[in-house]
Amino acid sequence: MDRKAAEIGALANENETQQEQEQVVNPWEVSAKDGGKIDYDKLIDKFGCQRLDPSLVDRVERLTSRRAHVFLRRGVFFAHRDFNDILDAFERGEKFYLYTGRGPSSEALHLGHLIPFMFTQYLQEVFKVPLVIQLTDDEKFLWKNLTVEECRRLARENAKDIIACGFDIRRTFIFSDFDYVGGAFYRNMVEISKRVTCNQVVGIFGFIGEDHIGKYSFPPVQAAPSFPSSFPHLFSGKDNLRCLIPCAIDQDPYFRMTRDVAPRIGYHKPALIESLFFPALQGETGKMSASDPNSAIYVTDSEKDIKNKINKYAFSGGQDSIEKHRQLGANLEVDIPIKYLSFFLEDDTELEHTKKEYGAGRMLTGEVKQRLIEVLTKLVERHRRARAAVTDEMVDAFMAVRPLPNMFN
Repeated sequence: MDRKAAEIGALANENETQQEQEQVVNPWEVSAKDGGKIDYDKLIDKFGCQRLDPSLVDRVERLTSRRAHVFLRRGVFFAHRDFNDILDAFERGEKFYLYTGRGPSSEALHLGHLIPFMFTQYLQEVFKVPLVIQLTDDEKFLWKNLTVEECRRLARENAKDIIACGFDIRRTFIFSDFDYVGGAFYRNMVEISKRVTCNQVVGIFGFIGEDHIGKYSFPPVQAAPSFPSSFPHLFSGKDNLRCLIPCAIDQDPYFRMTRDVAPRIGYHKPALIESLFFPALQGETGKMSASDPNSAIYVTDSEKDIKNKINKYAFSGGQDSIEKHRQLGANLEVDIPIKYLSFFLEDDTELEHTKKEYGAGRMLTGEVKQRLIEVLTKLVERHRRARAAVTDEMVDAFMAVRPLPNMFN
C-alpha cells in the first residue's frame, strides 16, 4: 500500500466505535485494552504512519554533525510521516520550520509535557531553523471547565516553562490562539474548513451530536500553523517552506486531516516525528495524567516529593523478596524506574549496565529507584532554575509579532 492510500485508509477507519477498539488513542484520551500496554505497532498500522528507521537516525547525525538526541537514539520518537523528505530537502540546502504546541490546562507541567519541547529544542539547535509554538488556550476553554481569562493566564504560565527549555529567541515565535488568530492565519483556517466535511471530522475525532460546535470548528485552528502563510511576519513569500511537527502520537489525527487538505490548497504536507507516551508512575497503561498528581513527576516537585513518589508509586518489575529477586531478576518490560531512566539517563553505557544487572538480579529495586531519584531531581532542579529566570518581559518578547531576520542563520 502506498503512503497516500495508507493515509486515506486511516481516515476512513477512524469511525469505528470505542467499544470495538482494542485501545483508544486520540488527542483527549489514551487508554490501553484491559489496562494493558499501548500497542504501538497496531497504532502505526491504524494511523498509517511509518516506524522511524535507525538509518534515519544515522542520517540526522551525518547531516548535523552531532550525536542524535537520546530520544532519537532510544526510540522515544519512534514514528514519522515524511521525515525523510525533510532530510532530503535539508540536504539539498532547503530550510524548513518547526511547529509544536501545548494545550494550557494546568498550572505546572509534568515530565511528559516536557518531552516534545526538550526534543524540539534539540531540533532547532542542530538544524538552525525557526520554530512556532502554538498555545491552544481556545481549545482548553472549549474542552475544560475553565474561563477564557483562566485559559489565557495558564498560557502565559506554561510559556515560561516552555521558554525554560532553552529555545533561541532569535528563531522562536510563541503565540496564544486567543491573541494571534486572525488575518492570514484565519484565512488558512477557512480554506481548511471548506475542504473537510462533518462526516470526516466525526470519523477522525469521534465527535457526537451532543458536542457543541466549538469542538467541530477547532481542528482547523491546530492545522493552520502547518502552513507558512499563517505567519506573514515570519515567512512572507516563502509559501514553499516545509514544516516539521514534533509531537506525541495522540496528536496524529489533527495532522492526518491537515495532510489530506494541504495539496488541495497549494502547500507541502507537513511532516511529523512522533513520540511514545511517557508512562504514569503506576504503570505503562497510557500516559501521565495531570488530573492525578501521584501519577506524574511535576517540574514544581521538590526533592522530597520526587523521592516519595518514586519510592511509593513507581511500579517495580522486581520480585517480592530479595531471595527471589536474586534468583529471577527484574522484569524490565514492566519496570517504571527503568522506563524513566531510558528517557532521562544520558549515559548509554550506564543505562545498559543497569538494565543488565537489574535484569539478572544483581541490582535491587531500591538501588535503581535511588539512581532515578538522583536523575530526576537534577533534571527538575535545572528546569526550576531556568524557569525562575524567565521574566514577564521575556514572555512578551517571545510572543511579540515580529520578524526574525536571523532565523535561518
